[in-house]
Amino acid sequence: MAVHLHEEDLPADLGFADGPIAVDTEAMGLNTARDRLCVVQLSDGKGDEHLVRFKRGSDYSAPNLKRLLADSQRLKLYHFARFDIGIMQAYLGIMAAPVYCTRTASRLVRTYTDRHGLKDLVKELLNVDLSKAQQTSDWGAPELSDAQRDYAASDVRYLHQLKVKLDERLAREERTELARACFDFLPTRALLDLAGWPEQDIFAHDG
Repeated sequence: MAVHLHEEDLPADLGFADGPIAVDTEAMGLNTARDRLCVVQLSDGKGDEHLVRFKRGSDYSAPNLKRLLADSQRLKLYHFARFDIGIMQAYLGIMAAPVYCTRTASRLVRTYTDRHGLKDLVKELLNVDLSKAQQTSDWGAPELSDAQRDYAASDVRYLHQLKVKLDERLAREERTELARACFDFLPTRALLDLAGWPEQDIFAHDG
């Protein structure tokens, strides 16, 4: 297992195994209109994680990364896809779909708890303790610390395993098709966020 840091793009000769690819992002904050995209993390579930870092003033061209993320034949695994696909749309100009969101799946099957963070999910389903100490660190710093690299990598390290566990529970509770419909809607939900409807439920009856 190794963590590889790349600047501004993936190497052109880097190959990923077939199948789903886990994706996560780190930014200066959670407001896509204000907070720039700093890091995109990826894993094919085979043991290594790859981090692509964007510095201040980046043009976010990243053709190799964009080609991988925009591949409509490759499923992308996220935890809280709504934010990740939104900020990548805003900064990279691509829709990184189709989507599987472990947080959404957790909400559909772990209705006995309100704890759906990645740390809680990994602990319950995989019996692994994740450190979230670097969650609010400065991702726009000139250099990423070893602790930041390890934290960023851990955000994609377990998503393939979580998908297997969550798929079993979705099938058990007969919510697989409902989950798929939710996943399919997430790109539209992200576009609504970017277009100015981040909180408003446009389907609600307001009177």
